[in-house]
Amino acid sequence: MTESTPTKAADPALDGPADTLEPPPARIHGWRAAWRELVKAPLTGKIGLVIVLVYIFTAIFAPVLAPYGETEVVGKQFQQWSSAHPLGTDNLGRDVLTRMIYGARNTVGVTFLTTCLTFVIGAATGLLAAAVGGWTDQMLSRIVDVLMAIPLLIFALLLLTIFGTSIPMLVLIVAVLESTRVFRLTRAVGMNIVVMDYVEVAKLRGEGLGWVMGREVLPNILSPLFAEFGLRFCFIFLLISALSFLGLGLQPPTADWGSMVRENAILITFGDFTPLLPAAAIAVLTIAVNLIVDWFLHKTSGLRDDH
Repeated sequence: MTESTPTKAADPALDGPADTLEPPPARIHGWRAAWRELVKAPLTGKIGLVIVLVYIFTAIFAPVLAPYGETEVVGKQFQQWSSAHPLGTDNLGRDVLTRMIYGARNTVGVTFLTTCLTFVIGAATGLLAAAVGGWTDQMLSRIVDVLMAIPLLIFALLLLTIFGTSIPMLVLIVAVLESTRVFRLTRAVGMNIVVMDYVEVAKLRGEGLGWVMGREVLPNILSPLFAEFGLRFCFIFLLISALSFLGLGLQPPTADWGSMVRENAILITFGDFTPLLPAAAIAVLTIAVNLIVDWFLHKTSGLRDDH
């Protein structure tokens, strides 16, 4: 008589689900890789990132950080710096520090929205011109040539004078004008990709135009586009600030750094550098973004620092 071997009963309490033995999700490794890259980043890149994060934090929490309301008149015009008004008051008696904080939300927010729309227009048309070629490429390129033939600031002033200075119109006009630069870059780098063998294979496979543009060409030109996004953000930021300084950008009573320089410029004649603070805020953010762009370009170029 053969003696049967006792079998161990399965205990659900001891045998956990099989997926508990699997390695951590890929997203955890992604965060760790990103953290390692951040730790290895040069000092200039870290400084630029910290400055940009401070601006983003200020823009998001402006209502909490600001001591007064954005348009609230809290004193006499052009009061000196004091404990109640750390940066004094402007030409209408509004707190300058409050206006500076809200200016971060308005100026940076509108600039970021405009930059995103710029890339949607410019990258889409540039990819289309590179992927299709022929008359489509010629037509789009000639339209861009016409738009680029007129100085950008003068063209923007003319269009804003005709169509009005509302925020949607400001965003649309600046995005269309700036998208010509993105179109040029996207078309130039896209033309080098569409002649590759894997793109030809995708076409022979019967893939449509949208697939070729979005799955074959776009992923291979993201590095220069990301770098261009940072640079284009700076140019749009300076352009919107210049338009506001000239009175055709963000309109009162919206707090905007460009218009704040114009409104308080008279103080400079009395030796008060308060009007220079919004200009300094514009300059610091522009430098910080350029530091991040330089770090990214160095990273994607394949160069390594010598240690």
